[in-house]
Amino acid sequence: MDRITHWIDGARVAGTSGRTGPVFNPATGLQTAEVDLASAAELDRAVASAKAAGREWRSASLSRRAAVLFAFRELLHANADELAKIVTAEHGKVLSDAHGEIARALENVEFACGVPELLKGGYSEQAATGVDVYSIRQPLGVVAGITPFNFPAMVPLWMAANAIACGNAFVLKPSEKDPSAALWLAETWQRAGLPDGVFTVVQGDKEAVDGLLAHPDVAAVSFVGSTPIARYIYETGTAHGKRVQALGGAKNHMVVLPDADIDLAADAAVSAAYGAAGERCMAISVAVAVGDAGDRLVDAVAARLPKLRIGDGADADTDMGPLITAEHRDKVAGYIAAGAESGAAVVVDGRETDVPADGFFLGTTLLDHVTPQMSVYTDEIFGPVLSVVRAETYAEALELVNSHEFANGTAIFTRDGGAARQFQFDVEVGMVGVNVPIPVPVAYYSFGGWKGSLFGDTHMYGPEGVNFYTRGKVVTSRWPDPATSVVDLGFPRTR
Repeated sequence: MDRITHWIDGARVAGTSGRTGPVFNPATGLQTAEVDLASAAELDRAVASAKAAGREWRSASLSRRAAVLFAFRELLHANADELAKIVTAEHGKVLSDAHGEIARALENVEFACGVPELLKGGYSEQAATGVDVYSIRQPLGVVAGITPFNFPAMVPLWMAANAIACGNAFVLKPSEKDPSAALWLAETWQRAGLPDGVFTVVQGDKEAVDGLLAHPDVAAVSFVGSTPIARYIYETGTAHGKRVQALGGAKNHMVVLPDADIDLAADAAVSAAYGAAGERCMAISVAVAVGDAGDRLVDAVAARLPKLRIGDGADADTDMGPLITAEHRDKVAGYIAAGAESGAAVVVDGRETDVPADGFFLGTTLLDHVTPQMSVYTDEIFGPVLSVVRAETYAEALELVNSHEFANGTAIFTRDGGAARQFQFDVEVGMVGVNVPIPVPVAYYSFGGWKGSLFGDTHMYGPEGVNFYTRGKVVTSRWPDPATSVVDLGFPRTR
């Protein structure tokens, strides 16, 4: 049985708490490893190492930081196959999807490579007579990231790339369900020339999370996960005086207008609803069919589902892999049952699909005539379930989207540019796609939703990520002739 350890001060460090957690291969259902779960003492050691390393890294020139980031980017690109296999083995997503995750992570690293430009301040010469004013942005110190199981490589780099580029030391607490990718990233940062201690991995569960939220030497915490935990992270972290950004749950709607290309919309709905077995915070889980688009869309989606190949994600011909655990698979199956009991029409039932007997598999499910009162509509299921809600008008569809507690992502499918323009103006959601089902922003924008999908004042990565991991300072400077110095008790003003 493999043992997955911490990464502290540039080396793998075995846990001493006596607590471990199981790690499975979701495609076989077999336990493949045990991961150490940190105690408070181990967390203290990790943060102390990061704090010490951060003092030196803060002083590193922008050129040196950029050089490390460029080297990391090259290593990540050259060894993507190795990392993708690690992700697939512990998460279960298919290899092509794992490669897609790594490609989007690379975009964020490439953005952070431009740190000399990103941290340029402003300068105003002669703001007053003989007085210059300029602004700078400086790192926070030790910052932490608490990341989810569904993107064990990408989400850590959403956080760490900018945090490290800005001069911080970064402590990662990955999901205990698929923790090996974090160690791979740590070793790669070291190979890229990052000083030991600047990137630290603390494996753990709630005890480690609570330790980071309360630790006096951790200045900021980033989190991606479910809404109840995001709210807890935000409230607990801010109560301890920390800067916190916590991305929560989602119920992403895809509005399909009657004039839409139904084949295009159906391809998009299947791809966005069932990719990674629906375990994406940007997955389309609700299709809102307007007017006569409903029957055509349901028929088109249903016709595509039997063609999907479900199996081990390590096999090249597989389209969809398993869910992360047996418990989660059973929870998703319970939602399907609840939807049927509530009156939804089960067009395709994933519980009856022929899937591998071993592993945590569940087939694709399509539910029609779902209403806003059903749990399959209100809750984030995080599985391969697509619900279709019927709406008579655009206004009714818009009201459905805007009235939901989650506001992470949404999309509209139409041939009408005016309707699309009106939707992006009207909709109260943080990320919007027009004929794009998964509108994850490119790295030089920022990622995040509204309402119950985000706790905090800033979105993640991109320009807002740079602002999150730094704080501004304004310097007012004068070099006068000592002979001109006078006592003046009046409030300073420009002259």
